Amino acid sequence: MKNSRSLTTEEKALLVNLTPDIYGAFAEIGAGQEVAANFFKAGGSSGTIAYTRSAYDMKVSDSFYGKCKRYVCEDRLLQMLAKEYETLSETLPDKKKDSRFFVFANTVESLNYHKTNQGHGWIGLKFQMKNNAEPSEIVIHVKMHDTSHKRQQEALGILGVNLVHAAYFDQDTIDQFLAALTYRLPRERVEIDMLRVIGPDFAHIDNRLIALNLVKNGLTDATMFDQSRAVLQPSTALYKKNVLLMRGRFRPMTKVHVDMIDKGMQQYLQEPDVDAENTCVVLELTLKDLTADGKISEKDFIDRAELLGSMGYTVMISNYLKHYKMIEYLSSFTGGHKIGVLLGIYNLQTIFDEKYYNTLKGGLLEAFGRGFGHNIKMFVYPAMSYDGEGNYGVDNFQLPDHLTGLFDYMLKTNKVEEIHNYNPELLHILSDDVLKKIQDGNTTWEDDVPESVSKAIKFLGLFGFHLTEPVKTKSKQKADSQV
Repeated sequence: MKNSRSLTTEEKALLVNLTPDIYGAFAEIGAGQEVAANFFKAGGSSGTIAYTRSAYDMKVSDSFYGKCKRYVCEDRLLQMLAKEYETLSETLPDKKKDSRFFVFANTVESLNYHKTNQGHGWIGLKFQMKNNAEPSEIVIHVKMHDTSHKRQQEALGILGVNLVHAAYFDQDTIDQFLAALTYRLPRERVEIDMLRVIGPDFAHIDNRLIALNLVKNGLTDATMFDQSRAVLQPSTALYKKNVLLMRGRFRPMTKVHVDMIDKGMQQYLQEPDVDAENTCVVLELTLKDLTADGKISEKDFIDRAELLGSMGYTVMISNYLKHYKMIEYLSSFTGGHKIGVLLGIYNLQTIFDEKYYNTLKGGLLEAFGRGFGHNIKMFVYPAMSYDGEGNYGVDNFQLPDHLTGLFDYMLKTNKVEEIHNYNPELLHILSDDVLKKIQDGNTTWEDDVPESVSKAIKFLGLFGFHLTEPVKTKSKQKADSQV
């Protein structure tokens, strides 16, 4: 047999059809009507497909699966998978004895006639990898970028066949599975911004690593997960919400980070257009922040994820190096709600550095218009000045003369504000220093992090922590307070 990733869509469907113990059903609602058709056209489908179910009218969909507030959503997909797997099992109990059952389902909104919407859908597979085993599930959210309805349906058909085939034949590694899943579907056509696996066949898989690999492999620019390790689809999780964003390495989380979040949150909630009940705090790690020596260490990533999760934070992974691109991205689904950004004063200095915008025709002004033209406000945490003489913040922020007018404009239009009531005794703390202390066995690192972080690092053995450490010593501390 050819390398499975080089098989055509028809060959993959035929291989599944000709595998005698794979047997199941297809349920497709909305615009997702292409996947089962590929298996029928490949031949041999009578030995694989028990039945297919299709629905376009919402009332028909409700009659199958019950009421649902939204029809193209994860909840509807999960209803479909559960209902159809139950139906299959109850209808064909004898067949189940010598078959590996599966149910493929999707609920999709494709490009409308006027091309005013974003084609997207939820796709799932509930399946048995082994006979008589408990089923596992794969859940995917996909954005479709083709500019015609026909091309989007074609892409969906390819993706559905890839998913069923990859689940049974291509899941030795995450990279192998993702490559097989997206075979013949370049990013220009299909974007996968959420993928979650659960069940006995995936007990060894950490879904946070899948989220990381989606971004690392260029299948999407951002994804996220919550404190319970559940992978979230960003536009759903943050839909029409106030978002308070903090970008950093968090290697590890220090008292400075916590003070910045606490004090910044207090000021953010005082904004007249911010609703505390509709606010989500997101800590963002970029691929650059996760990369060392040209590589991304999965162990280091999981250490940071565990630590932030233990503190109750939602984490986003992104490939948006520049702030304005991240603001553009968030603004596309927050529905005009205010976005707050927490950052250190030296990060603000970087934002005003014109060399970072050389690739834009409009340079710095274009970047500011695209990012900060939205409903956004930056809350800036001060630092100790480089010379160690006093603190450096918004009040004494230094810029070239030709940029001072732009900064004044941002101050007067409520785009920038210094974080008040910060703890000046924390400004000496640097994450890099803390990390080195942990790895060197210098126990003074415990003074620089919250107690909960200290306990988590020790209990989970994060960041190279050693259970047996030398006697506590004093270490030289830097005056630079950049977070």
